Amino acid sequence: MLTDLLLQSKQVIEQVDLTFSRYLMDNINWNNRLIAIKGARGSGKTTLILQYIAKNLSVDHTILYISMEDLFFYKNTLLSLADDFVINGGKYLFLDEVHKYPDWSRELKLIYDKHKSLKIVFTSSSILEIHKAAYDLSRRAVEYYLKELSLREYIALKYNMELSTYNLQEILEDHALISKKISKIIKPVFEFNQYIYNGAYPYFNEGEKEYVQKLQNTLALVLETDLPAVFKLDFNLIYKTKKLLYSLATSSPFKPNITKLSERTGVSRPTLLQLLGYLEKAEIIYQLRRNRTGISSLSKPEKIYLHNTNLLYLLASDNFNTGNIRETFFLNQLSTAHHVNYSNEMDFIVDGKFSFEIGGKNKRQKQIHNLKNAYIIKDNIETGMANIIPLWLFGFLY
Repeated sequence: MLTDLLLQSKQVIEQVDLTFSRYLMDNINWNNRLIAIKGARGSGKTTLILQYIAKNLSVDHTILYISMEDLFFYKNTLLSLADDFVINGGKYLFLDEVHKYPDWSRELKLIYDKHKSLKIVFTSSSILEIHKAAYDLSRRAVEYYLKELSLREYIALKYNMELSTYNLQEILEDHALISKKISKIIKPVFEFNQYIYNGAYPYFNEGEKEYVQKLQNTLALVLETDLPAVFKLDFNLIYKTKKLLYSLATSSPFKPNITKLSERTGVSRPTLLQLLGYLEKAEIIYQLRRNRTGISSLSKPEKIYLHNTNLLYLLASDNFNTGNIRETFFLNQLSTAHHVNYSNEMDFIVDGKFSFEIGGKNKRQKQIHNLKNAYIIKDNIETGMANIIPLWLFGFLY
């Protein structure tokens, strides 16, 4: 049986496309004994680990990649597989979608403690909370998160080209020079207007006509498979979660009236807030709060957004207005490496220091008058000046 799995693993690894790699590839310390790669479904976690193997390891009997959905696990345990693998010279075990395996945390802990020479990398849905699992792996596993494609990655994958990233400080201080440099290579406004419809997930490159169907399938798998697998939701609650999501989508972003939303979806206030938390962990929505520190997950958010503009278009095409697009894009791109919170004076405050107002090219600066570290972010402009920055440029943060 192990021989068959190794052969299957080798075939999958050798078929992976190596032309484009996600931003996270170079950020992972692959020398750790236990690595968890979490992220939204469809973000490219499987491809990431297969590319790492193909580029850095010899594909032989010491390497095993297997999906936890494999029929092998209907009659066999993960622990028995690891034992057999190590006895036969195994050194690197790659486990895909570990949340699909019922007893994953207990057996991974046993494998980690038993086989000191074995390195394990596993992927999981973003909703998996390792520190809250039945057997806590947080002191053993090093966690990494893979976001959806940034605008930069979308363009790089689309045209098979290299584009630099810029950190927030560089963008705030040198945005005019950076935007002029990028604009000599591509048409950023045009690419931004393509990205907002079908650029958040790597499978856009498999065909634009099929993208909407694939995105629908991705969302359905999150709601009907991932949420029940991790949070043990029954069919009735899954149905109400779907109802809640579509209610949110048609009015996103908005300041939620929890009482009315509770009545509309037919769930109690505590359950509603819990479901909102599940959707956020699944990277379907954002809950924008005043301050993350000391805020309970069961407290009401100030605003709720869909997680990216593609989901916004899929679920709320009738409400796909430019204001929603701009704010959703900004929040999505900034939240990868920064804390984004609700602001009374402007649209967002980032890292508790920088204030941002998002608008079109005719947006005026009166809202930032006398405010320190305040910026106007404008859509539909290639370059800015002073404290006016083009919106698309924040797509180059990662």
